[in-house]
Amino acid sequence: MITAENWWEIINNYNNTIFPTQIILHIIAILIVLIFFLKPQKETSLILKGYLTFSFAWIGIVFFLILGTGLDSYIFSALLFILIAVFFCIDIFRKKFEFQIPEIRWQRYLMGILLLITIFYPLIGFLIGHIYPSAIFLGTFPCSTTALALVLLTFSVPNVDIKPYILLLIWAIPFPILIQIPKFGVYEDSIMLISGLFALGFLIKNWKLLSKKNLL
Repeated sequence: MITAENWWEIINNYNNTIFPTQIILHIIAILIVLIFFLKPQKETSLILKGYLTFSFAWIGIVFFLILGTGLDSYIFSALLFILIAVFFCIDIFRKKFEFQIPEIRWQRYLMGILLLITIFYPLIGFLIGHIYPSAIFLGTFPCSTTALALVLLTFSVPNVDIKPYILLLIWAIPFPILIQIPKFGVYEDSIMLISGLFALGFLIKNWKLLSKKNLL
C-alpha cells in the first residue's frame, strides 16, 4: 500500500506537470455548470456530456495510466474512468438521456448548493492546508469530477444512464471511507462521499423507475 507521503508526491507532480490544464478545465466546468443551472437546455446538456467525456477520459489516461502508475490499482482505476467516459460519449450521439434541473424547489436549491460546494473543491482543500500543488481541481482529478457528475446525474433521475451512475458510485462511496480520508488525509473528498451517499439514496428510491427507463 502506498504511503500518504508518496501519494501526495504523485499529486504534486501531476499538478506541476499538467499546469495550467487543471485551471482551464476547472474554469470551463464552472462556466458550463453556471449556464446549465441558469438556463438548462438540450444543448447545454450535450456540452456537459462532452465535458464529462473528455474529463473522465483524461483522468483514466493521463492521471492514472501516464502520471499515476505509482498509485495502487491504477490499471483498474484507469479502466473504470475510461469506461465511464465511453458511456457518456455514446449518449452524446444516442441522445437517450439528458441532464435536467429538478422542478421541485427544495431539490433545485439543494442541487445548487451541492454544485457550489463541488465547484469550491480546491478552496475547501486550501482551507484545510492543501495548497497548490496539492490542490484538487474539477476535470482533471477523479474524486472532484466524480462528485460533480453524481450531483448532475442524481437530480436528473430518472432521465439518466444507470451504467455510469453505478460505476461512479463504486468510486464515490468506499474510497473516501476506506482510503482517501483515513490514510491520505484528503478531507475534501468528504464532498464526493456526501454526493455519493445522496446519489445512492436516489438510486435505491427510484430503482424501479430507473430500471424501466434504461430498458427502453
